[in-house]
Amino acid sequence: MAAGSLAGASPSAPIARLPLNRERVLAAALEIADQEGLAGLSMRKLAEVLGVKAMSLYNHVANRDAIIDGLVESVVSEIALPEIGGDWKAAMRQRALSAHLALLRHPWAALAILSRLNTGPAMLRSIDATLGCLVAAGFSLEQADHGWNAIDSHIYGFTLQEINFPIEAQDYAAMAGSFLPQLPADRFPHLNALSREVMERRYDGLHAFDFGLEFILDGLERCRGPAAPPESSR
Repeated sequence: MAAGSLAGASPSAPIARLPLNRERVLAAALEIADQEGLAGLSMRKLAEVLGVKAMSLYNHVANRDAIIDGLVESVVSEIALPEIGGDWKAAMRQRALSAHLALLRHPWAALAILSRLNTGPAMLRSIDATLGCLVAAGFSLEQADHGWNAIDSHIYGFTLQEINFPIEAQDYAAMAGSFLPQLPADRFPHLNALSREVMERRYDGLHAFDFGLEFILDGLERCRGPAAPPESSR
């Protein structure tokens, strides 16, 4: 097509002429979700963004729930798979950091993943590789199952708190000073002391993702090995 043939065309016209497929639908839905959250994602809004009629979307996705399932798969596919047979702590650390960053890029995703039954191929690959990494390191299947769930509880819990925390990091010192009158040293000595640390900028008050992760990894290291037999078999 000659460049001049696009003169005067509306910005949405070239997009509308592209063939609609599942990949385009999910890509547009991901952009909406990242900007507005899942609450802003509707079939009508999605159709408007793609420049098509809403009914045409159903040729590619069954419904809004199917779109969300596809978005979850897309986010999970961004998370690094742990290497099986190498340094298990390094692999779990890389996976956890990769997951944390992916969930920060898509602030709606943590709650969506936790609240849905996810059995897509990306999710199943992720879980299987995680279990495989831990089993190869000497954990029993039971220990590996508990282990990756403990790590994931930290990933999702920390991320949700970080996304939803009502105070911006740069405001911590000022907020600590404003709360100090409510924390008299004779009633709340430790909160008072901590607030002074933050207020006087000797401590930034920021909770570190790596700090909790290392606690979990060190704890898993200590329990690695054959699982104890059930009480009934002793």
